[in-house]
Amino acid sequence: MTLEDLGYTAELETYRKEKGLDSLGVGRVIAEHKERYVVKTAEKEYEAEILGNLRYSAESRSDFPAVGDWVAISEYDGDKALIHAIFPRKSMLERQSVGKKGEKQIIASNIDKAFIVQAVDRDFSVNRIERYLTLCYNGIVEPIIILSKIDLVDPSELAQLLEAIQKRIKNVPIFPISNTTLEGLDALKRAIEKRKTYCLLGSSGVGKSTLLNTILGHDLMKTSSISEHSNRGRHVTTHRELRVFENGGILIDNPGMREVGITESPGGLENTFESIFELSKGCKFKDCTHTTEKGCAVLKALENGEIDAASYENFLKMQREKEHFESTLAERRKKDKEFGKMIKNYKKGNYKKFQGE
Repeated sequence: MTLEDLGYTAELETYRKEKGLDSLGVGRVIAEHKERYVVKTAEKEYEAEILGNLRYSAESRSDFPAVGDWVAISEYDGDKALIHAIFPRKSMLERQSVGKKGEKQIIASNIDKAFIVQAVDRDFSVNRIERYLTLCYNGIVEPIIILSKIDLVDPSELAQLLEAIQKRIKNVPIFPISNTTLEGLDALKRAIEKRKTYCLLGSSGVGKSTLLNTILGHDLMKTSSISEHSNRGRHVTTHRELRVFENGGILIDNPGMREVGITESPGGLENTFESIFELSKGCKFKDCTHTTEKGCAVLKALENGEIDAASYENFLKMQREKEHFESTLAERRKKDKEFGKMIKNYKKGNYKKFQGE
């Protein structure tokens, strides 16, 4: 296996030389668990941790390595390595950190395409698909929708589900598949390109690990049986891992996500709800919230049935989340700046003045 088989490019090699990192080894982070990493090179895999100065210079979690990152490393003790630097990311999937206001969590980096896996059972939700689409568009990642467990519904029900998706989501490929009957899997395998990196996104129990095993052709990932009571597969993936398929495709598996919080989302909502943003150009007021204003082109289109009501409601909900995250982030940055100023004054010996004495 070569670094190119893992997705390494000429642009990354140029950066490595320009930054004077060519004396160090280079590898890709293929697993992460509590700030411990597994880094894969062309020759072997290393247990790795970040260098102290990299840790202390980090201003946020995004400054730490993530699965999919390219890193400069030095070897020690034969199978261990220190991470000296993280190469620039061409794309990044991230969500709002669960339980941490104004903070983001990187799901995976340097992704070309994301498989959004949605099962056809009772948890089917176009709203959730739109949420994942926003993450993809925000991170400059091409989305692909996989509709799994189609053996659980008859053809007419499947046709209705596909119509529900296509009514609200345009120009995104959809692959209906069954891990039980293997229907649709050949088409999906043919769509996987060599040296391209893919990411699996979806809630627990939608069949992501089973899908991964089926594509690989053997049981690499653990799976659990379906609960008869809930009709859901049990959540088994506990951390992110990168795998290389026999056909040369590269895939990152993720734990199921119960919460997919929206961050600043530059371009994410605009691309997911393109029709709403296009209509908003005709609103009377530039700061129109599309809720109560007279002369709102979006509300007019909603009344005329030109846009889907459920999609409109989902847009408003995600827009509120985005605005709340942005205000919380701004507040946190202000506090960090004030704290930094206090430390700076203290170091200068002006701490009495700062305290108002």
